[in-house]
Amino acid sequence: MRMIPFYARLRGIVSPVGFCMRALLVLLHRWFGLFIAAFLIIAGLTGAVISWDHELDEWLNPHLFTSQSQGEPLPMLELVRHVENADPRVRASFFALEAEPGHNAEIWVDAKVNPDTGRRYELGYDHAFVDPVTGEIVGKREWGEISLHPEHLMSFLYKLHFTLHLPEWNGINRWGIWLMGAAAMVWLFDTFIAMALTLPRKRRTQKPAGKSWLQRWKPAWMIRRGAGAYKLNFDLHRAVGLWTFALLLMLAFTSFSLNLYREIFYPVMSIVSETTPGPFETRTPTALHDPVEPQVSWPALFQKARTHADNRGWDEPMGDTFYSDNFAVFGVRFYYPGEDHDSGGMKVKSLYYDGRSAALIGEEEPWEGTVADVFSQLQFPLHSGRIVGLPGRIIVSIMGIAVAMLSITGLVIWWKKRKARVTSKRRKQEAAMAATTTP
Repeated sequence: MRMIPFYARLRGIVSPVGFCMRALLVLLHRWFGLFIAAFLIIAGLTGAVISWDHELDEWLNPHLFTSQSQGEPLPMLELVRHVENADPRVRASFFALEAEPGHNAEIWVDAKVNPDTGRRYELGYDHAFVDPVTGEIVGKREWGEISLHPEHLMSFLYKLHFTLHLPEWNGINRWGIWLMGAAAMVWLFDTFIAMALTLPRKRRTQKPAGKSWLQRWKPAWMIRRGAGAYKLNFDLHRAVGLWTFALLLMLAFTSFSLNLYREIFYPVMSIVSETTPGPFETRTPTALHDPVEPQVSWPALFQKARTHADNRGWDEPMGDTFYSDNFAVFGVRFYYPGEDHDSGGMKVKSLYYDGRSAALIGEEEPWEGTVADVFSQLQFPLHSGRIVGLPGRIIVSIMGIAVAMLSITGLVIWWKKRKARVTSKRRKQEAAMAATTTP
């Protein structure tokens, strides 16, 4: 009896396994793609626009951003008092220490708790625009309001990008963030599957003069001309995905890390590498409608922050400040005017203080800390493209369109194949019925 060589027998086993594995990958890619398609179309198209949100917002709403008054601007804390005195239901939560020349001051506010309901007041706005010379409130708006009005358009798209505008439920307003984070995790996994499916299949037989592996992979990178609408759609889906693979991978990962930062990303980073946790990593926030009233005045905070900054040799002026009432954390950021994103989109020098005691509870410098710290800092600059300035923002805008296109072409491929399968199944059923009725 002729002995079958071992490698031949092994190939006979491996080939069916490889076929089954590819079939599984195709199935996973199909269903993962269908699950995330709508999310990616929304995220891609909105991301392409919000790369320029500040510029577009100012262009659409000059009446909010451009100051009409001439003269010496009032101290910022006086403008803050104007806003708080005009509406006792609010507390200032974020503002720059100086209004940008020629611009109105933008003062963000948090709603206080209504003692009659035990919930925050329904304000209808969360920041006000104040003339820096007169102190007049020239406009108010709610960031992220569901509206296509020019005053709300950019923030509506921005919030849609990462929350889908899912409402608060059961005292939690992060459902949309979590859902988009879950979609990003599936997208990350599916990106690797898509890459694997472009690889050429292993030959059943080896031909001495056959094409090399790279030569057989080359068509996957190309878009055929004059091959018809379906093949063009397929080539766009495959080739664009290959050419942008690294950027897709980066966007998918940073989407996951930003949306699920506290829940998954930072805890995992803390396990695999040394990290320097800040106050937002070490503190558990209170419930949405259970804010912590600050026990520290802004002047006292600024005096302490300036002293601590000088002790560290920080020459930058205080640029802006905030108070997070669910974490009971004050923050003061230091930068020269217009340079809050000067470090490639990285966070600027910052000091953090306890909202009750004014104790220093954390500090941050761009590009400083452990490898894990810097990697964590990089997530937003990478996602937004600001890591490389203007060219990066342009690339991210283009990638947003590409992500949406890949999802749409994928849906077309799925629909065409599904239609073909349904048609084939119907014809087989008709043929079987005809055979049974034939005398």
